[in-house]
Amino acid sequence: MSAAAERPVPPGAAAAVALLTAMNLLNYVDRWVPSAVKELFRRDLGLSDAQTSLPVTAFLVTYMLASPVFGALADRRSRKGLLAAGVALWSLATAGAAFSQGFWSFLGARTLVGIGEAAYATLAPALIADFYPPERRNRVLTVFYVAIPVGSAIGFAAGGAIGEAFGWRAAFLVCGLPGIAVAALALLVREPPRGYWDSDREAAPPRWTAALRDLWRNREYRITVAGYTAVTFASGAAADWFPAYLKRYRGMDVAAAGEIVGTTAVVGGLIGTALGGYVGDRLAKHTRHPYLALSALSMGGATLFVAGVLAAPTTGAAVACMFAGQVLLWFYNGPVNAVLVNCVPGVLRVRAFALSILCIHILGDAISPPIVGLVSDATGSLIPGVAIIPVATAAGAAVWAWGWRRLPAR
Repeated sequence: MSAAAERPVPPGAAAAVALLTAMNLLNYVDRWVPSAVKELFRRDLGLSDAQTSLPVTAFLVTYMLASPVFGALADRRSRKGLLAAGVALWSLATAGAAFSQGFWSFLGARTLVGIGEAAYATLAPALIADFYPPERRNRVLTVFYVAIPVGSAIGFAAGGAIGEAFGWRAAFLVCGLPGIAVAALALLVREPPRGYWDSDREAAPPRWTAALRDLWRNREYRITVAGYTAVTFASGAAADWFPAYLKRYRGMDVAAAGEIVGTTAVVGGLIGTALGGYVGDRLAKHTRHPYLALSALSMGGATLFVAGVLAAPTTGAAVACMFAGQVLLWFYNGPVNAVLVNCVPGVLRVRAFALSILCIHILGDAISPPIVGLVSDATGSLIPGVAIIPVATAAGAAVWAWGWRRLPAR
């Protein structure tokens, strides 16, 4: 037995993961409130379809550009201090969007949200990896990523309901301010040693140039991030535009559209994330690269149902396809992030996540919502724009399937 295997789990691991999961939930509440009330602030501020999605892009651009900066800081500074500062900043910026008077002030508020979230997103998975050994990370990360569909659902449902009842400004205030309390709790986390379970725990972190070279040479990392990018492109466009699609083409009001997207996200996301984590571990006995195998197969099924949302003859059938698609779409969440954690050495882990964040957003959901908006403006119909979504999920499935079948077994 290795020395690492004999080490105990660091104290405070369960409480820290619970707090990180709560942060992840609020992360996605704040992220998707703008999509839930898009039709309200579009009308109030006099924006075009493309302009309503540019704040999403601004948020993601700052998020992805700031992630490598925080990845470097995390190697030398207190990680819980960076976490607390990031959560506080994104929460205040979300609430601050309520005071926007036009496009540029709204854009500025969402830009600050991206900086705050970058601090959190680069650090949380690496912290979890330091709390738990490799064989337990998929299960723990599955719990952590369950917060994404729950938070997204709250953002859509609560944002839509509050926006319909009290206006879009109230939605930003109510959903943004709770993060301040959670930020304060981050200062109580007991940090584990960096690379606690890794043989290279004493190694100095490499420079970014060396880290980039090592990560590029890692085929498993490259393929995982490439598929992740295509799926993020699709999920970002779907989350931003499906409420508007339901309102325009399925006869729903803002609150009902937000509730449908939110409910299918939370129920389908909970089922899919839980099943994905469970089935991924069971597949390890039957195939190589079980996490990539599961992600590829489930994303292929999700593609069929996402296309069904657009082709369904009735609203009920469209909602049923949306739910089934959500279940399959979320299968990959824990497994793919477990691959990212496990396929790189501990000394590279924070930077690996920082780089993956940069890639999945710069080529994914930073560009997909405005692309859909531009296609909508150019064609006079939202349908051609949202038709891009199942094409992107199919691309992600194909990349992960290639990795599953072609990468050498570990």
